[in-house]
Amino acid sequence: MASVPSLASTVQQRLADALSAALPEAGSADPLLRRSDRADFQANGILALAKKLKGNPRELATKVVEAIGETGELKEIEVSGPGFLNITVSDAAIVQTLAARAADDRLGVPYAADAGTTVIDYAQPNVAKEMHVGHLRSAVIGAAMVEILEFTGEKVIRRHHIGDWGTQFGMLIQYLIEHPHELDHKGGEVSGEEAMSSLNRLYKAARVLFDSDEEFKARSRDRVVALQSGDEQTRALWQKFVDESKIYFYSVFDKLDMEIHDADVVGESGYNDMLDETCRILEETGVAVRSEGALCVFFDDVKGPDGNPTPLIVKKSNGGYGYAATDLSAIRDRVQNLAADTLVYVVDVRQSLHFKMVFETARRAGWLNDKVKAVQLAFGTVLGKDGKPFKTREGETVRLVDLLDEAIERATAVVREKDTRNELTEDEIAERGVQVGIGAIKYADLSTSAVRDYKFDLDQMVSLNGDTSVYLQYAYARIQSILRKAGDRKPAAHPELELAPAERALGLHVDQFGETLAEVASSYEPHKLAAYLYQLASHYTTFYDQCPVLKAETPAQIENRLFLCDITARTLHQGMALLGIQTPERL
Repeated sequence: MASVPSLASTVQQRLADALSAALPEAGSADPLLRRSDRADFQANGILALAKKLKGNPRELATKVVEAIGETGELKEIEVSGPGFLNITVSDAAIVQTLAARAADDRLGVPYAADAGTTVIDYAQPNVAKEMHVGHLRSAVIGAAMVEILEFTGEKVIRRHHIGDWGTQFGMLIQYLIEHPHELDHKGGEVSGEEAMSSLNRLYKAARVLFDSDEEFKARSRDRVVALQSGDEQTRALWQKFVDESKIYFYSVFDKLDMEIHDADVVGESGYNDMLDETCRILEETGVAVRSEGALCVFFDDVKGPDGNPTPLIVKKSNGGYGYAATDLSAIRDRVQNLAADTLVYVVDVRQSLHFKMVFETARRAGWLNDKVKAVQLAFGTVLGKDGKPFKTREGETVRLVDLLDEAIERATAVVREKDTRNELTEDEIAERGVQVGIGAIKYADLSTSAVRDYKFDLDQMVSLNGDTSVYLQYAYARIQSILRKAGDRKPAAHPELELAPAERALGLHVDQFGETLAEVASSYEPHKLAAYLYQLASHYTTFYDQCPVLKAETPAQIENRLFLCDITARTLHQGMALLGIQTPERL
């Protein structure tokens, strides 16, 4: 694997060396390099430096330019304004850098120097309940961050903290004991829809009985005690609910084109054996104190509407454990047993206060410290076109599976409509419909900053115009079509050729892929990768419009433009894969 430095990092290094040579008194100053619309790059660090050294910035800038001298990468350096440097790299440097990237399976993207172990907690459905639109963002954002971090060299441990514990299971298990055939299936494999249908029916019937029959309610509460104390029959029936729910979960994740493994599913129940010890440690160390019979952690900056402190309740006055006890036990397990140095929680922004308090408690207890950090990758709400939380006409939360089916249906219609030459079979149209529909939903989510709410508009999502995954998928398919039509003419880099403006812009953008990934991985912001890929497809569209590929003037120019097509396609393919989106070869 060959790590290829970007042109930006090469130019940055050249400037830093020149600054040290021309102005030794400046020490190791940052040239503050950035992309520019006046040249390829602009460096404006000399202004701050001149102020510090009490010198004339234009004179200092001229000294730095003289110190750089002749290099193969730089075509022109101009001192501009009060002391900016406008820098244009050579066409040969662009092509040579891209050729080095093309020679590597990873496109020259280096592994992170400080890679460690990250546990990502995402996609957290509840046992015996349907997944709804609210579960979409945690699953999509979490899965993308897993792929991105793994690509940069991080060891990633997935955790699906499913809701598989609590008082409602007493009601469900008691009902199943009294109606033993409610979850029976007539042989053969059970589909996810069938599993969910059985669970739904049972849940509704149990709830009606629980609300109307005091004796059943009492038996259900006794059953909770039996579940928590480890009664064998009760635990076996509880396991049946978990297994039935997993069949359903996995069918939905499969439709979302996501891999979920049994070993990664560690629900609330997985930490039961740690709860007592977690509470004991917190109380013995003084991190938690007794208040009105409950075990609580208090914070100076967290107060209720009445102005009184609002504590994190770890153990209730009746002896039951709160969510905090489970979350703190999970932190202990992930730090002490999984040896994680970073914990990422992909959780709704509305739970921010809870996690702020949990993380601070873990810090006070010493489970989080300077070497081990926890981050909430908070996400906003999915809204309807009216800007209100997305609901059905009846006011119910939208089922996730219905949403996915509708997206696939809309996307299939778009693929069929675009196949004007009837090049695709019905099976291929159906396959592309799934790839485009699921890609559209994921991209709409990932192209918005996670913390913001976004409007769910399927018409816009499957549109060929604008910032959509379909636009990117069509750009990729268009490149594959050109490469197929090229026949014997193969992509080959020709550094000796002069590049057109659209070729330069495309090449410089392709070269930023590794830097973009590094930024996304460190800030947990997958929308920045989506933005990079949309700009890449836009640059390619301009290149396609302005630079004939197969009808270029010379054989060398044809090969060079095929090379630019090929590395753009590979970058699009890799970037989309990291977002969990497929790139069909034909559309």
